[in-house]
Amino acid sequence: MSHPVNKIFGTDGVRGKANEEPITAETALKLGRSAAHVFKNLNPESRSRQRHQIVIGKDTRLSGYMLENALASGILSMGVNVLLIGPLPTPGVARITNSLRADAGIVITASHNPYYDNGIKFFSHDGYKLADTIEEQIENLVFSGEIDHVRPTAEAIGKAIRIDDALGRYVEYAKRSFPRRKNLEGVTIVADCGHGASYKSTPCVLRELGAKVIVYGNKPDGTNINDGCGSMYPEKICQLVPEHGADIGIAHDGDADRVILCDEKGQLIDGDDIMAIASLDMLAEGSLVQNTLVSTVMSNAGLDKAVNDAGGKVLRTAVGDKNVIDTMLSEGFNFGGEQSGHLIFGDHATTGDGLVAALQILRIMSAKQKSLSELAQCWTRFPQKVTNLIVTEKKSFEELNDVLDLVGQAESELSPDGGRVLLRYSGTEPKVRLLLEGKNPDVLNQWSKKIIDCIAEQVGEVI
Repeated sequence: MSHPVNKIFGTDGVRGKANEEPITAETALKLGRSAAHVFKNLNPESRSRQRHQIVIGKDTRLSGYMLENALASGILSMGVNVLLIGPLPTPGVARITNSLRADAGIVITASHNPYYDNGIKFFSHDGYKLADTIEEQIENLVFSGEIDHVRPTAEAIGKAIRIDDALGRYVEYAKRSFPRRKNLEGVTIVADCGHGASYKSTPCVLRELGAKVIVYGNKPDGTNINDGCGSMYPEKICQLVPEHGADIGIAHDGDADRVILCDEKGQLIDGDDIMAIASLDMLAEGSLVQNTLVSTVMSNAGLDKAVNDAGGKVLRTAVGDKNVIDTMLSEGFNFGGEQSGHLIFGDHATTGDGLVAALQILRIMSAKQKSLSELAQCWTRFPQKVTNLIVTEKKSFEELNDVLDLVGQAESELSPDGGRVLLRYSGTEPKVRLLLEGKNPDVLNQWSKKIIDCIAEQVGEVI
């Protein structure tokens, strides 16, 4: 008998409102059982040469306790051990999964979302996000009932082990991404941990490297994660840095796989700025593999110009750090990221790591003896014009009269100077999104009006 295939995995694991499907204890238990079964079958002999084991880490959300226990119960019921590491950044969970020779890792987090959401992300044994095919296998088992009869008994049931030194392991790993004989003495840093998973690790690493650290967002209570703080509210760090006379501000999201920085003047330094600074430095020292930076379609066109002028190139992917990582892995590139602050330094990490990214910028500041505001002048952001239009239906652009012709004409005018046009439908709302970039804002406004008016006449919502 065939079963309907239900979809619970999104672009980055399973996510939703905690205690509503699919983020319930019942589904988490089934996910634990299904994941344990799949990982056991992937490698019949465990990496530890003993019983198979799966790491579970989490951020600081209240619902993390519920989901952690449900996932663990499901995994243990399949005869697989659980290694509980408690609150730790997502990149830390990936790292610990690899270093403990576990067969897989799970992190319970909804990243930058409010506390009442939660999510479940999986890592394979090497610390990389799961391939879509493995997610599908887990998903199918959740709904099919195929493994309901698999019930190890007696000594075959798994056991849960709390790993006490997980934080210390991640701290040492992060410190190793900073040059060995260098330190941060004399540097004053404001860190906003967003009351999330980095509330211990980021201040600890920065202090152990010698910096003076002023910490905010390090008192999680289960409900204050990402609440008016962290990388989702960068205006806070931009206010605090000048107040404290600090050299740099570091702000993380809830699971600290992102970072947004602030210079000594209180100016925001986003993922595009970080990619420009780091890729130009890596190009100069010959460490950027194939002289290529991987970024998404959302990054500013000025980034391409700066990298091209320095002898490199930018390869663009669809939105999402998973797409960036997949491209890096398949092509062998070692640096990529997103404007939102997901930065993947492939020589140091298997996933976005906000702390490692911040340390790379601190390394460059130290090596060049320049302030962050000086480093950020290495590129010029192109003016952008972003327009959203509510639509009655999402007809393909080929079906809309003249739209693609107008887009082509706009590209012809903008592209010689490095500008571009990006037209797409929102994945979550009934909207069309138009992004234009170029050197002349007036030209952007003219083309935006022409293209949007043309779409509005055909599928725009009538008011």
